Amino acid sequence: MKLMIQIPCYNEAQTLEMTLNDLPRQLEGIDCIEYLIVDDGSTDTTGEVARRWGVHHIVRFPQNRGLAKGFMAGLDGCLRNGADIIVNTDADNQYCAGDIAALIAPILDGKADIVIGARPIDEIENFSFIKKCLQHFGSFIIRSASGTDIPDAPSGFRALSREAALRINVINDYTYTLETIVQAGREKMAVVSVPVHIHEETRPSRLFPSMWSYVKKSIAIILRTYVMYQPLKAFTYLAAFPALIGLAIGFRFLFYRWMGDYGGHVQSLILGCTFLLMGFLTFMIGLLADMMAANRKILQDTQYHVRKAEYEQHCTDRSGISV
Repeated sequence: MKLMIQIPCYNEAQTLEMTLNDLPRQLEGIDCIEYLIVDDGSTDTTGEVARRWGVHHIVRFPQNRGLAKGFMAGLDGCLRNGADIIVNTDADNQYCAGDIAALIAPILDGKADIVIGARPIDEIENFSFIKKCLQHFGSFIIRSASGTDIPDAPSGFRALSREAALRINVINDYTYTLETIVQAGREKMAVVSVPVHIHEETRPSRLFPSMWSYVKKSIAIILRTYVMYQPLKAFTYLAAFPALIGLAIGFRFLFYRWMGDYGGHVQSLILGCTFLLMGFLTFMIGLLADMMAANRKILQDTQYHVRKAEYEQHCTDRSGISV
């Protein structure tokens, strides 16, 4: 059983060595542990620090592409090097590496495909009251959208089985944390959470310039991902609003006709028909999107098998034996 720990990095020369020093060298149930760094266009000495420390694998981008791209490049590198379990952690040493054993335990026991480390949000001193409330509310929205029971959706401390890593796709350019949970939940992967510990903050977050920027982009990611995986339901909700208004106006017109008032109200009838037409067209868009989603599932399944064959061939070429 091979575990690979990946760390996306962007100008992390000052904290990377501390993070690497805390990583486990051996774990029960694991035969081999290797480390992979994704150097996301760093302009400092992040790559040199990783090489000097002895990191097994380094994936480097010539310019910064963002956390989501770095995460997917890390998964690709880990799979190509024969990983059975992949752990993703941050380079700022936010997460306690001693919890990796607990993080991978549900995968080793065959109880989970993805395990997400849940931070003690209410106990984090550098989180303001508003930020704590937004963290809880955001996690609630993700639980509702994904059908999972994850208390800390934005947590980047997570473990994935090889099968889960082969199936994961990240579409947005900002962060992988939210989209992967919704995707995994809608794809019926087993997603669980375990409590983890964190260290004191070593630097401010670089993912978003402000809390409100993070909120806006997170909402956009959640909506886009939900519509992608539940298009008919999403467009039905959208269609219901104008359709109900149109029906209410239509019943009002019929009520006046029934009461013998035949004069006027033509404008109301036209307005009601317009709203009904809007609802009908929105619902039809949902039907088309649902058919496209069916094609997406076929393409995802094809991609899974292609990626699996490619990675297995790559591992066979490296080791001389089939994996």
